[in-house]
Amino acid sequence: MKHARVIHQGHTCEAVEKDRQLLLTSGPARGQLAAFDSVTWLPPLAPVTKPRTILALGLNYADHAKELEFKAPEEPLVFIKGEASLIGHRQKTIRPANVKFMHYECELAVVIGRTARKVKQADAYDYVGGYTVANDYAIRDYLENWYRPNLRVKNRDTCTPIGPWFVDASDVPDPHALALRTRVNGQVTQSGSTRDMIFRIPFLIEFFSNFMTLQPGDLILTGTPDGVVDCKHGDEIVTEIEGVGALVNTIQEQA
Repeated sequence: MKHARVIHQGHTCEAVEKDRQLLLTSGPARGQLAAFDSVTWLPPLAPVTKPRTILALGLNYADHAKELEFKAPEEPLVFIKGEASLIGHRQKTIRPANVKFMHYECELAVVIGRTARKVKQADAYDYVGGYTVANDYAIRDYLENWYRPNLRVKNRDTCTPIGPWFVDASDVPDPHALALRTRVNGQVTQSGSTRDMIFRIPFLIEFFSNFMTLQPGDLILTGTPDGVVDCKHGDEIVTEIEGVGALVNTIQEQA
C-alpha cells in the first residue's frame, strides 16, 4: 500500500492512494477522497516514526563514482543529515546564490520499521518497514577533498525532498530490481537500476546496526547512479523509482 502525509484544509492528515486520489485516513475529513493537487504534501513519515537519524550513502554506484572521477569506496561512505533537510512532494528546494553546480540525486530510501541492533544480513529485510523516493541534492562548489561533504553540501534546509509515498516493504519484493529515472523539465537526464548498488540494503543494515541502534523511522539513502546535471532556478525535477513513486520538486533561487 502507498501511504502519504499531507495538509488538507489546514489539518495534517494521513492518507493512502485510492483510484488515483488520496483517501484520508485521519483528521476531520477522515474517509473522504482528496485530489492530489488539493493538498500540501509532507514527507511521508508519521510523527511517531519520524527519522531520528538520516544516513546517506556517497558513491554507492560505481558509474556515479566514475562520473565524478572518484575511486569506488571499499566500505560504505556515509554522512548524516538533519531532519530539517527533508521536504515533501511538489515543494521547492533553495539553490544558494552564486553557486556554479547544484545537482539532484535520485535515491531509494529505506525506512527502518523496528529497532535494529547487531542484525545479520540474512535477517535484514525483517527490519525494513518500507521505501520512499529521495532526491538528495548536492552543491559541488562546497565539496572538500575526496568526497568529504561539509555541512553546506548536503545538510541544508530543503535539500532533500522525499515522497510522495511511503510504500510498504511487502509491496516491493526485490528492492534491488527497480529502475530509477530523473527528468529535468520533462527531459530524461538520468537512468539506472538499483541492481547496480555497490553496498546493498542487507549489507548496510548489518553494517550500521553493528555499531549503532537503528530506530523505527530512521532513513538510509542508498546513493544514485550516474547522469547528474546542474539544476537552475525554475527547473522542475522528477525523480522516479519503479514501484515506489515519482517525486516532483522545483528549484528556487535564494533571494
